[in-house]
Amino acid sequence: MNKKAISLLSGGLDSVLSTKVIMEQGIDVIALHFTSPFSSKREKERGLQAVRAVSELGIGLILKHKGPEFIDVVRSPRYGYGKNINPCIDCRIFMLHKTREIMEEEQASFVVTGEVLGQRPMSQRRDTIRIIEKASGLEGLIVRPLSAMHFSPSIPEQEGILDRDKLLDFSGRSRTPQFRLAEKYNLTEFGSPGGGCLLTDPIFTKKLKDLFEYDKAFTMKDLELLSIGRHFRLRADTKLIVGRNEAENDKLISLWSAHAYISFYPIGFSGPVAILKGAFDDDIINTTANIMGYYGKNESPVISIESNNGTVNRHVVEKRSIMPEELLAGTQQEAS
Repeated sequence: MNKKAISLLSGGLDSVLSTKVIMEQGIDVIALHFTSPFSSKREKERGLQAVRAVSELGIGLILKHKGPEFIDVVRSPRYGYGKNINPCIDCRIFMLHKTREIMEEEQASFVVTGEVLGQRPMSQRRDTIRIIEKASGLEGLIVRPLSAMHFSPSIPEQEGILDRDKLLDFSGRSRTPQFRLAEKYNLTEFGSPGGGCLLTDPIFTKKLKDLFEYDKAFTMKDLELLSIGRHFRLRADTKLIVGRNEAENDKLISLWSAHAYISFYPIGFSGPVAILKGAFDDDIINTTANIMGYYGKNESPVISIESNNGTVNRHVVEKRSIMPEELLAGTQQEAS
């Protein structure tokens, strides 16, 4: 066993401190940050924070995307979900499996995590920590510097690679000890506490469940679109996404693909851009124009329709000035 470790660095306070505690023992540490198709804006900002943190720490950083294979974990987690469809235990196991692969590539001997016993209700209980470690294939090779004294000595501690007396005994949800330690080390580059996974968001998970149910051949772009705009399930084979503001309109335009989606643009009035995936007929056109006219406050909208068959203009007259209640009932899904 050598003095080289991989540290799981989210960019949050705990992971940064854990990395620093291990570095203080003369260990060569490489930070590993995972990105996800289910990262909220806050979690994406943590990715940038991780870059700033490693710069302050003076170590290297590996960025690893969880990728399409992680979707299977979300669909069918062995250890179940949290409050929504967040498979926290299976997610942790998945990341540690990937970390083990990187350990071999980097010739590192053990893994460092920022886990604090009792801090998270699902993945940081003593029983779930044991389950995760065993299922990961890294038994004895995971060091939790902030809570090490609450666990049996890891292999690096047993072999003298790490001095156990210099590890810590933090537990529970209070962050006061962590902030004191950050002050001691003069560390400033870390994110604020709290999660940022969209799988814990009830609105996002409603849309994800809809995607799982109705679109068996969805793409990573479909997943990215879940966090943008208002979503309408118009029919079992048809979903419409409508921008809520100029920024979302621009984002929908940038993500539009003629081979996968049909796009709709307002003509002669200020209104939302929309993209559609699925069946395309007169009823869908009328419904889409009605929705765009409603949000653009135009009772007789003219819209431009663009697909891989070319662009056509349609003028749709809607006699009602408000959105029909029957159109919205059970279909609208706001973006988180």
